[in-house]
Amino acid sequence: MNRILMVDDSAFMRKVISDILNKMPSVSTVRIARNGQNCLDILDADNDFDLILMDIEMPVMDGLSALRQIKKDYSIPVVMLSAVNDQAVTIKALEYGAADFIEKPVNLMEIQDEWVRELYAKIKNICGRSSKPQVSARHITAANSNNPNRAHKKRNAKLQAVVIGSSTGGPKALLEIIKGVSHTNVPVFIVQHMPAGFTRTFSERLNEESGATVVEASDNMLIKNQIYLCPGNYHMTIQGDRLKLDQRPKMHGTRPAVDYLFETAAAHYGADLTAFILTGMGHDGTAGLQTIMDEGGYVIAEDQESCTVFGMPRSAIEAHVVDEVLSLHEIGKILQTIVG
Repeated sequence: MNRILMVDDSAFMRKVISDILNKMPSVSTVRIARNGQNCLDILDADNDFDLILMDIEMPVMDGLSALRQIKKDYSIPVVMLSAVNDQAVTIKALEYGAADFIEKPVNLMEIQDEWVRELYAKIKNICGRSSKPQVSARHITAANSNNPNRAHKKRNAKLQAVVIGSSTGGPKALLEIIKGVSHTNVPVFIVQHMPAGFTRTFSERLNEESGATVVEASDNMLIKNQIYLCPGNYHMTIQGDRLKLDQRPKMHGTRPAVDYLFETAAAHYGADLTAFILTGMGHDGTAGLQTIMDEGGYVIAEDQESCTVFGMPRSAIEAHVVDEVLSLHEIGKILQTIVG
């Protein structure tokens, strides 16, 4: 059972969301704080919380300032409550170490069931990140040694493209690995589960941090040697030398879905493709990685220790569609090497 600290300057917001939290079967206690400073004062006396749900814009001390202090002094995961017009600030919060964010309900009197389910899923996955045993690189090596076609498989000598899939915790992870890329000799395609609107701001932030060009993808965009981020609320696929966007129904409960990108990239680039599956809840990407492996591509998963949520990498590892399991730091170094 999880203890949650809810931080918001609006008494009405605190009441509505606290009532929702108290009805969740995985939540035992909900404490409230009025602003960032009040939150820190509570933590000074009692820091035995499993998660902090915190607003960004607050008087006395805002959410960003409180977040930086929390990440400095405590290991409690923080999920930010983000307004639509706070996109740049929300991206900054993720960069500072917030585990995730959820958009504030537009109408507190009519909160949609989908919003409640999304909040519950985030709490369940973030709070339960250490509930399962570690999966190490040794398990991958052992699994591959039983398959003669993969026992001595090496990273792609002739690389034509890179694909990356991520979800919860992904923005911070992507910032860490992309900022080290000074240039790219091959296209890099990224699907990050993120709402519409936020991906434009996030692509601009990635572009600021990277020496390579990072853009938010658009429909029918010509593929060049740069980094493409899939826009929120669209699936991204590769068709010939173009990127295609569509709004087919959600896959795995999300749009964009990693699987659509991975499967079409495998068909186009074959064995000359390297894929990375990073932190995130659920199993999106696993089916696509199977296709990549079938075509001879190479797959690297983020390890449990560096993941915010180990769902997507775990799913891929347990399906035996991963060649290596590495820390995010190691993934960053490999990405810099292979694309440069």
